[in-house]
Amino acid sequence: MFLKQMQVGHMAVFTYIVADKESGEGLVIDPAAETERIISEANSNGITIKYIVNTHGHVDHISGNADMKDRTGAEIIIHGDDADMLVSTPSSVLRMFRAKASPPADITVQGGEIITVGKIRLEVIHTPGHSPGGMALYTPGYVFTGDTLFVEALGRTDLPGGSWEIMYKSIMDKLLTLPDDTIVLPGHNYGRMPTSTIKNERENNPFLK
Repeated sequence: MFLKQMQVGHMAVFTYIVADKESGEGLVIDPAAETERIISEANSNGITIKYIVNTHGHVDHISGNADMKDRTGAEIIIHGDDADMLVSTPSSVLRMFRAKASPPADITVQGGEIITVGKIRLEVIHTPGHSPGGMALYTPGYVFTGDTLFVEALGRTDLPGGSWEIMYKSIMDKLLTLPDDTIVLPGHNYGRMPTSTIKNERENNPFLK
């Protein structure tokens, strides 16, 4: 598996390129900004971007959707509960973030689906709380947690549709039950290191005590 973590934009967002090395088929998770750099990285590794996957619909994670789709023809995937949010970012917020409005989703998921690129299979795990349609993506050894679980921190729950109780349950029931050595790949570079593990989060995340 090809996996590239890239910090982009002004909000320390982590974008990820995930691809099957043999077929060259890949996807981009949360293309928040700097789409030219993301596409250049994919091209230099012989990767064709098939999907754009948004872990949730907040503007800081979807700002590059329009450019990425225009340049690659990739299909946009998001959880159904955030599909409306994807295309309803207020114009004032778009101006504030210097962002382009996202096209609508091509594919919506609910949880339990498998997103496939080549031989790589990513399971959709619905993790509401940060947003109603927040989701994680799991493949053995790795989990992309969006803004639900950071490195020794958690996503905020004070935005519309957020809920601390729901997010805590999502983390405890759906993420911390993954194998201990699963590498946690968060949606922002907010921690003391860019990645973590499920074991480390269970033992050292002060918000989960």
